[in-house]
Amino acid sequence: MHRSRYRPDFDRAWLHDGFDESYLVKAITLLAVATMLLVGLLGSESSVGGPMTLVLVAFLIMLAVGIYEAWSNKRGPGGWVLNIVLSVIGGVVAVSLTGMAMEEIIAQIHFEGTLASSHHPMRYIAEVAMAVFTVLGSWIPLQIVNRFR
Repeated sequence: MHRSRYRPDFDRAWLHDGFDESYLVKAITLLAVATMLLVGLLGSESSVGGPMTLVLVAFLIMLAVGIYEAWSNKRGPGGWVLNIVLSVIGGVVAVSLTGMAMEEIIAQIHFEGTLASSHHPMRYIAEVAMAVFTVLGSWIPLQIVNRFR
């Protein structure tokens, strides 16, 4: 393509034409939920492999939210680093709080055995909740910081 006709502002035109940011965050959330469910259904049920795979997926969700927000708002290098760090910190806090809440809920249900080895519906509800709250936990700190930029 000839340099005089190249317009870098059109590279991201598909991102902003007809789509608002909430649509793409919803798409990230949908992909996160689908990935968590697929890992839960098809992934390892071992005592180490299964939870580590879910943690890896949660970390990738945090990175996706941070990278998307930095890219869509055309941040500089410092903004990229700040977005990714805030997204990971918020996601880790959200995963921790969601895990504690799920432990309390499971204790109230009097569920016997391990949830990871069963195919109880509560397992899939926990995986969906983990994905949704990971996205929210990663997104909320970025929105708070955006108010001060």
